[in-house]
Amino acid sequence: MTLPDRESFLALDREDPLAGARERFAIPDGLIYLDGNSLGPLPEGLAERLAEVVTGEWGRGLITSWNGAGWIDLPVRVGEKIAPLIGAAPGQVVAADSTSINLFKVMAAALAARPGRTVILSDPENFPTDLYMAQGLAAAGIGAEFRLCPVAEIPAALDRNVAVVALSHVDFKSGRLHDMAAITRAAHAAGALIVWDLAHSAGALPVALDDADADFAVGCSYKYLNGGPGATAFLYVNRRLQDAVVSPLTGWMGHAAPFAFDRAYRPAPGVARFLCGTPPILSLAALDHALDIWRDVDPARVREKSLALARQFMALVDGLDRAYGLEIVTPRVDAERGSHVSVRHPDGYAIVQALIEAGVIGDFREPDLMRFGFTPLYTRHVDIHDAVAALERILREGRYRAPRFAVRGAVT
Repeated sequence: MTLPDRESFLALDREDPLAGARERFAIPDGLIYLDGNSLGPLPEGLAERLAEVVTGEWGRGLITSWNGAGWIDLPVRVGEKIAPLIGAAPGQVVAADSTSINLFKVMAAALAARPGRTVILSDPENFPTDLYMAQGLAAAGIGAEFRLCPVAEIPAALDRNVAVVALSHVDFKSGRLHDMAAITRAAHAAGALIVWDLAHSAGALPVALDDADADFAVGCSYKYLNGGPGATAFLYVNRRLQDAVVSPLTGWMGHAAPFAFDRAYRPAPGVARFLCGTPPILSLAALDHALDIWRDVDPARVREKSLALARQFMALVDGLDRAYGLEIVTPRVDAERGSHVSVRHPDGYAIVQALIEAGVIGDFREPDLMRFGFTPLYTRHVDIHDAVAALERILREGRYRAPRFAVRGAVT
């Protein structure tokens, strides 16, 4: 295979209006990082910001920093920074807990808000933790039932027993982007509420929760939002529901007056009632800093570049010799795709490991999918050229057949 002229990709980078954003991340020289859909890189200045929090606010300020440094307000303040990235007006997003815990909270709240209905409906291809949390609710003895059907069949499956539909906006394996507005309308027409998981869309493409009239949403912040490994997640509750629903995890930070230390629980007004335990300040401080990257970024340009990078990648992979056995499973239509491309190969795990050794980092999902994420703030056009060139060499030379690449790590 002969790749297109590398200079043509460099020329696109010189004309890229987002090119300067790459300088805001600490990416090692010579590394092609195509795994921001799993973990975003370290933002510039974040290490220094955390050192300030640790040595100054914690080390010297100690407990006075809850007020003096504004620690107590971080969940709401960070939520307000995330809100415009997911199409939410102020007062509807808080940063708290993990995606899994937030899923439990909003799915349970949705069930309680639909008395007489018992079914949680989801897609069998949904992210496993979403399925696990729904299974856990169904097994909790509260009379809930969990059902699965393909996304395309959900409108027809919406009977009078369905209380909540729980779906991922972007499929974590295939990268397929679901029609949020249409599915939400179908759920509402049937009297059900909807929960959207934004783990693979927040920060990767424009999201319009308010415009779609979504009920609840959750998401992680360590992928496209670059909040760091295990960063605090977030949740959204539509303003029209906030006074009618209560979190099942009635922790003290969701109380109307946490420091009144009442014996009886009174939910805080608004979305703050979905807070639970003491906020993790170091994680929130890191995410707060990382979100500042978005202050002057146009999400429409991010989406435009994301789609262009994916088109380039797919065209180059299509050009590889058919004998290599590669199959792109991600939708080709721009409007049906998130910001990563998945390629099927029976030796996908070994190929990904060989690519990592060659300085191109993607990841693998069972049983045979190689995933390559395109994060427009730091992925360059020339990275696409060079990544596919490395892939072609590894396949042509059979490097991935080396025994060391067959050894599975705990994280793939």
